[in-house]
Amino acid sequence: MSDIRINITNKTYVLAHDTQQIHHAIAGLDITVHPHQFVCLLGPSGCGKTTLLNMIAGLDSHFDGQISMGAIEQTPSIGYVFQNPRLLPWRTVRENIELVFRSTPPASLIDNLLDSMQLRDAQHQYPERLSLGMQRRVAIIRAFAINPNILLMDEPFVSLDAPTARQVRSQLYALWLKRPHTVLFVTHDLREAIALADRLIFLSGSPMRILSDITVPIAREQRQNEANIEAFREQLLQNHPVIRELI
Repeated sequence: MSDIRINITNKTYVLAHDTQQIHHAIAGLDITVHPHQFVCLLGPSGCGKTTLLNMIAGLDSHFDGQISMGAIEQTPSIGYVFQNPRLLPWRTVRENIELVFRSTPPASLIDNLLDSMQLRDAQHQYPERLSLGMQRRVAIIRAFAINPNILLMDEPFVSLDAPTARQVRSQLYALWLKRPHTVLFVTHDLREAIALADRLIFLSGSPMRILSDITVPIAREQRQNEANIEAFREQLLQNHPVIRELI
């Protein structure tokens, strides 16, 4: 997998409540993401982070610019974890995961992923019987199952209580360490971003632009200590006051 090169000259759309008004969502955005990097995108609500992920995923092609991912003859696979788990209510946990495969998936692969997220006992349950945290874990498994080149995650832990978010984040992190992918992860939680990411990209309000692109210097084995995360967070807020307005 080669670098992901994102160069968005302009992204606009018409506001739903005023068809005469054009909203400038993104302008002059230039990001390069290296293979197997875990990059967190942070910015104010409504600045266009979800729009950017949709553009990378190919769900939105109405923009000026270019997004390239490796050689032209290659078509990278993309996994996407949306804010809403988007599970089909009439299918079981296992059936929701199997949907992403074009042919019969290897049972052992799904078993291992279910085990990694502690969901083997719930594999035959329907989504309505699951807690929100469990539904989000199913969505993460579904995205990982195809072993994607690129994993897009749009606030996958939003609306979870703090203990559940920590648990699911820890499970995600352990899964990613076993099967590293290039990850673009949207969050509003700076502590969460520091715990997970190689890089933090802070984005402005509309039109979106990069305010800061910061490498996280904490060794991964040291991130189990929350004091290390908190110390770096305080350093960031002190050295980059603009960040306080974004989170």
